[in-house]
Amino acid sequence: MTALTLSTSSAATSRADAIVVGVAKGTKGPVVAPGAEAVDKAFDGRLAAVLETLGASGAEGEVTKLPAAAGLKAPVVLAVGLGDAPKDDDYDAEALRRAAGTAARALAGTKKAAFALPVPDAEAAAAVCEGALLGAYAFTAYRSEPKAAKGETKKNDRSAPLAEIAVLGGKPRDKAYKAAAERATVLAAEINRARDLINTPSNDLNPKTFAAQAQAAAKEFGLTVEVLDEKALKKGGYGGLMGVGQGSENPPRLVKIAHTHAKATKTLALVGKGITYDSGGISLKPAGHNETMKCDMSGAAAVFAAVVAAARLGLEVNVTGWLALAENMPSGSATRPGDVLTMYSGKTVEVLNTDAEGRLVLADALTRASEEDPDAIVDVATLTGAMVLALGNRTFGIMANDDAFRTSIHEIAEEVGEQSWPMPMPAELRKGMDSPVADIANMGERMGGGLVAGLFLKEFVGEGITWAHLDIAGPAFHEGAPWGYTPKGGTGSSVRTLVRLAERTAAGDLG
Repeated sequence: MTALTLSTSSAATSRADAIVVGVAKGTKGPVVAPGAEAVDKAFDGRLAAVLETLGASGAEGEVTKLPAAAGLKAPVVLAVGLGDAPKDDDYDAEALRRAAGTAARALAGTKKAAFALPVPDAEAAAAVCEGALLGAYAFTAYRSEPKAAKGETKKNDRSAPLAEIAVLGGKPRDKAYKAAAERATVLAAEINRARDLINTPSNDLNPKTFAAQAQAAAKEFGLTVEVLDEKALKKGGYGGLMGVGQGSENPPRLVKIAHTHAKATKTLALVGKGITYDSGGISLKPAGHNETMKCDMSGAAAVFAAVVAAARLGLEVNVTGWLALAENMPSGSATRPGDVLTMYSGKTVEVLNTDAEGRLVLADALTRASEEDPDAIVDVATLTGAMVLALGNRTFGIMANDDAFRTSIHEIAEEVGEQSWPMPMPAELRKGMDSPVADIANMGERMGGGLVAGLFLKEFVGEGITWAHLDIAGPAFHEGAPWGYTPKGGTGSSVRTLVRLAERTAAGDLG
């Protein structure tokens, strides 16, 4: 991963390939943000005027490159837009995060960049560190390495991420700044772990290989891990996981991966949907809806990454991740519409649509997680297209059986820069899942389908346990052009929210 350092060097004397400065939208044109004073001085105080001449306005996501002025060691200045200039130069953490990510993406193929963005405190420094590291991400595992022509030296690979980031104005000897940088490094590494998993094609990532990655991480970071294979799942009565996975040559797995701390007084259970490929099963998805279905394990990837992050950060809370892994394929052995599955809880489910499979694997995992009586359970899933229709591609929905807990998660998500919205659980929608042959059907009313899915999951949460459901179907996989620190492909959505929730729980502030 890209290297990160805090530096007390001046932007004028920093030996880097580029200096990154912030520019915001002022009432009379672009204004240079704090942190870039030395760069502005090198331009005789006319940096804002020069940028305006080049067409810069300071709008969010805008990038302007220009040759460095005399007196700067770096050859290039990159000005990145921060959006509207705030009062008293108090820049929002998310604005800094996005600007740093935009700059890091624009500097792909560069060896070293010095970021002279506003870092008046450790919180701002954390945002710049996070954004830069996340923006520098690139998934290159399947790209052949470019070769130089005979007699030519190899040039910088523009697809390679920015190699080194120095955050100027950071205080490497200050405990708060140092802790912020260390946390940002761990958080970005684990978000990028989730992104890598999501971007890995399904011919290489199936339930067995996903479980193997969890086992490897557990060994590396001192986690405990347990993997239930198809024999154990069948013997244990995990009808949801087995029913979804029985149509594939790659059998399902249930992975338990746990971080425990000797001083912990609270336990948080995280449950992730891990459909490593979703064809829809017998209820086959229409053409045009299959191509990105390697991402249907994004919830399990987020849970896995969050548990590892909790361990690496040494959080004083027990965090147990449950990865419900299966591949949903059509075949002669696949579950058919109309079949009835007996779930791990003992409840029976009539499968009306085999493409509503995520709730089936989650149901088994939720029941199993409930048996350990955690203080709270949060499940994460790319569960419904209905939630995307309701909230768009950048916002995940939050449902819960406890209003205060739902509010807390929403506040946490907003705090860490993840767009989310609390959703209701209308009791009247439950009747639509009544089945004439089973305890419940896996489908209900079409309108409000995202809410129906949440009501289905609620049926499998242990009595008296606080629970929330995050439907990340929109933001988990980004098909458009990169923006801010968000790449094309897997995003690692909800990892930051889960980690902050674990930190809050450790501090005794579980809502």
